[in-house]
Amino acid sequence: MESSRRIFIAALPVLASGVRTRAEDYGPKNADLQLIVLDPLAAPLACACVDGFAQRKYECLADFLMARFKKSIRVVWNDSLRAAIESEPLVASIVIGKDSVIRETARDAKRLLSPIAQLTDSKGSTQQTGLFVVRTKNKAASILDLDGYTIHFGPSKCDEKSLAPRAKLSEVEIDFTAGEDCDTCGLAAKKLQAATDEDKIAAVISSYAIALLEGCGNVKKGELRVVGSTDEVPFISAFVDSNIPKDIKAQIQSSLLEFGKSDDNRRALETKLGFIAYAG
Repeated sequence: MESSRRIFIAALPVLASGVRTRAEDYGPKNADLQLIVLDPLAAPLACACVDGFAQRKYECLADFLMARFKKSIRVVWNDSLRAAIESEPLVASIVIGKDSVIRETARDAKRLLSPIAQLTDSKGSTQQTGLFVVRTKNKAASILDLDGYTIHFGPSKCDEKSLAPRAKLSEVEIDFTAGEDCDTCGLAAKKLQAATDEDKIAAVISSYAIALLEGCGNVKKGELRVVGSTDEVPFISAFVDSNIPKDIKAQIQSSLLEFGKSDDNRRALETKLGFIAYAG
């Protein structure tokens, strides 16, 4: 496959609470195909603080694709597509991660990517939400009580922490002051920890983050309370370079859809149904 038909990214995993050492890539350096993983629930991008959660093993997917394609595959992990693009380039053909993050970052970097599949979670959903959270003893009981609050959102590329919560607040006609955009859910939690129970301060975090924040000890169990959620938005999607030939793209898509037929494969990615065709 010609280099002009590929995108370039590298791996440098970063946790919500700080920077991790670079995860070791999986597969040969001069592989025929690159699998770039930005899924925040992938093992190298999360921590093993919650038993059976956020330890997705994409090496299993690479082995499966390698057997189907009869080509070598290299997996690299990164939670920042922008950082990956700006790092030492690696040729890549498949990118898997948060739908809105990949879309916005690829657009800014002028990389053309096409969505081909979505990964279901352990309950079979391909969606996530943003959660409005306050300190446990804060007087707010629902989103309607956030009128006049300062609300810390996430970065614009994370729909569940920016676009969706702003739309929900507009829908229920809540007046608020936008606080800092927190790059991670951990930083959003720290904003609440620094406040008092009487302060009119709330934050928005990803729906998958509560268990990890508590499990990693970033917040004490019960320290934060959810007062509402956003509408659903797509979570983990698989993209390929738009310039990849249609037949190759079709092979990649069909292989992803086949992956979830194995119990072992589903366990490896903590998924109920595996990948399904992209629906947006």
